[in-house]
Amino acid sequence: MKILAITVVSLSVLTSSSAFAQSKTRAQVYQELIEAQQNGLNYVTDTSYPDVNPIFASQVERMKHEHLAQQRVTATDSTAK
Repeated sequence: MKILAITVVSLSVLTSSSAFAQSKTRAQVYQELIEAQQNGLNYVTDTSYPDVNPIFASQVERMKHEHLAQQRVTATDSTAK
């Protein structure tokens, strides 16, 4: 009886651990990290979560404006070709 219980528990652990695996590649995760940094999410601290820490608020706004300007230039360049 104990062997059956151990087998059932073992199988349930193996099955549940594979359910948590995600199908993202390393490159996709890296790209998400870059996008988060460009959006200023690396200025979120433990004390300010989920918002940006007020100390960094102006810097994050400046970064967002620069990122949007860069996207506009890229979009303009791609439509001009």
